Amino acid sequence: MLHMVSAWSSRQRLVLAQRRVAHNSNEITAIPALLSVLDVHGCIVTLDAIGTQTEIARQITEQGAHYVLALKGNHAGLHEEVATYFDQAQRAALAHRPIGYAASSEIGHGREERRHAWSSSDVSWLPGAHSWQGLRSIVLIESERCSGTTRQASVERRYYLSSLAGGTAAAATQVLDAVRRHWGIENEVHWVLDLVFREDESRIRRDHGGANLSVVRHVALNVLRREASPRMSVRMKRKRAGWDDAFLARLTGF
Repeated sequence: MLHMVSAWSSRQRLVLAQRRVAHNSNEITAIPALLSVLDVHGCIVTLDAIGTQTEIARQITEQGAHYVLALKGNHAGLHEEVATYFDQAQRAALAHRPIGYAASSEIGHGREERRHAWSSSDVSWLPGAHSWQGLRSIVLIESERCSGTTRQASVERRYYLSSLAGGTAAAATQVLDAVRRHWGIENEVHWVLDLVFREDESRIRRDHGGANLSVVRHVALNVLRREASPRMSVRMKRKRAGWDDAFLARLTGF
C-alpha cells in the first residue's frame, strides 16, 4: 500500500507538495524531506503527533516558520505533564498563570461545536524544554460537540507544543485558528480524493504507478479548486471538464 505525506496550504486551499513514505519507514523520515522543498518562512506549520519530533521542530524554526505540534501518546511523559499543568491551572481558576483564553463556536450538519483554547507561555519548567527549539507556549484545545436529537454532548481535549507566543487572548485566538485550519486537509483533500477521485479504491500498485497517479490527482484537485464557478462542486467541475472543451480550456489555461 502506498503512503504519501502532503503539504496543504489551508488559506490557499492548495496541495503544495508531497513525498512518498519509503518502504518499511514512516512519516517521520518523509516530513523533513517534504519541508526542505517548501518555502515556509513566516508560516505556521501544523503537524499530527507523529511529526512531533525535536529535529522536525528545529528544522521548522530554522526555515523561518512557527510550529504547532500535536502532543499525544508518543510523548507520554510530556503529554501527562502538560495535561496536569492545565488541570491544576483550571482548578486554581488560572490565577497567577500566564495563560490566554479564546473560544469559538460553529453550527452545521446538525451539529453544534464549541472550541476553547488556553495558551500558556509558562514553559521553562517543562522537562526537556530546551530540546524543542523555539518553544514558547503550550496549548490546550477543548472541543465540545452536541449533535442529534438527543443533544448528547462529547468533550475532547488535545494538547500542543508551539513556537507561537502564549499567555494572551490574542495568542490563544491565533493558535485556535491554526488548529482549526489543520483539519482542513481531512475535509478538503482526503475526503474529496476518496469520494470524487475514488482514491481509496485504486489498486495500482506496481512500480511508480501509484505515486505518479497520486501526483496527478493532487494537481487536478488544485486546478479544480482554483476555478471559481459559484455553486459548482468539485465533482461537477470534473464532470463538466469532460463534457465541455471550453470549460476544460478555462481550467487548464490551454
